Amino acid sequence: MQAAVTEEIIARQTTEAQAIIRLLLARIAELEARIEELERQVKGKTPQNSSLPPSTQHPHARPQPPKRKSKRKRGGQPGHEKHERPLIPSEQCDDVQPLKPTACRRCGAKLSGADPEPLRHQVWELPEIKPHVTEYQQHRLLCPCCGETTCAQLPAGVPAGQAGPRLVALVALLMAYFRQSKRRTALFLETILGQPCSAAWTVKLQKQATDALRPAHEELVAALSEQPQLGIDESPTKESTQKAWLWTFVAARFTVFALRLTRAATVLTEHLTDRFCGVVMCDRAKMYWSLGRLQWCWAHLKRDFQALIDHPDPQVKRLGHDLMRPTRKLFAAWARYRDGTITRVGMKRLMQPIRAEIESLLVRGSFSGNPRLVGMCDELWNHRQWLWTFLEHEEVEPTNNGSERALRHAVIWRKLSFGTQSDHGSRFVETMLTVIETCRQQGRNTFAFVADAVQAHFAQHPHASLLAGV
Repeated sequence: MQAAVTEEIIARQTTEAQAIIRLLLARIAELEARIEELERQVKGKTPQNSSLPPSTQHPHARPQPPKRKSKRKRGGQPGHEKHERPLIPSEQCDDVQPLKPTACRRCGAKLSGADPEPLRHQVWELPEIKPHVTEYQQHRLLCPCCGETTCAQLPAGVPAGQAGPRLVALVALLMAYFRQSKRRTALFLETILGQPCSAAWTVKLQKQATDALRPAHEELVAALSEQPQLGIDESPTKESTQKAWLWTFVAARFTVFALRLTRAATVLTEHLTDRFCGVVMCDRAKMYWSLGRLQWCWAHLKRDFQALIDHPDPQVKRLGHDLMRPTRKLFAAWARYRDGTITRVGMKRLMQPIRAEIESLLVRGSFSGNPRLVGMCDELWNHRQWLWTFLEHEEVEPTNNGSERALRHAVIWRKLSFGTQSDHGSRFVETMLTVIETCRQQGRNTFAFVADAVQAHFAQHPHASLLAGV
């Protein structure tokens, strides 16, 4: 476009038109330069130097860590310890078949007796899978006195629909735990279990599971404000055509998920209320600042420092290298404390020079005059107390990795499902993710808990709790 607009063409225009053309050409050149700069910045971002999730990078594109090529062949090495599935006691087997030879393999003579220690070979097999159907025949009888008809009621705990508690639990977990679509869930039930099912029916069972588990979810939300420390993180998703965020609140013994249409601090106020006095482990997003007692994630900071190292400006690169060295020492000292090599007092002693070095480097960046460094270093220096909260509180970690691990399953599910389509779907997602992650933390059987909760819901009994023993 610019090549076609020559000075000769511009000179033939009126004075006002010439001014407008030159203004537009200058604006176009400015925008093109800005686009090139943005493309350069985006191209240089990787999960190692930014907050991009690892799943955004193809596995083959990831830089491989430098290591010597081993001369050993693949697989098990000669002399390694053998690992095999242990045999269960014979009494626990459903069928035991003794096998005795009838004749000697050399001379053919008849054999009798029994081996006191026979070789044991066990074969595991699935039984024939077929649904168990119970029919309830509700008789309607006529009163001989008044002529009124009375119909028998279903027993307590019998659902009004056609799905029992275990079937409802299985459908919910197939979609939430094993990340299957509604259509593939229905296909599994029909093909493998012989259970007639449609995608629409899975939606109905999904709602039953949500209603049964919602009280347990709300009970955990109410307990968040009492926790001494929480790891909080959020990840973008979609609800229908709207942008949404999936929040996670990770406590020591349970986890709460919340899917909301905003990333604002109002979500924190809604879940933590004004009674929360604990410490929050998080990234540097500003909606967390109102909570006051924070521990900024050093894993995020490490990626930020790597971004400085990858920057083309030599001054920025130099400060990135200088900050990365004490950061590696920080993680090494924390690892030694976590595995019991050193005591907490010893860890604190090692952190003193590391803290002094990092804070002096932040001051250097603040006064560098480089716009790439000043803003970040000013922010870290002005809130430097949030870098070292883990030194004052024993249960607080220097990273927010617990929250990111809790979000990993949800992020993969989102990539497969492209978010939710309704408010009901969002409630199902946050409720099931809460139950799944909390059961994992507490070592519970997720299927058993969901089935019990659905059974209690059908029978109108008190709801199953995830706070028992917490």
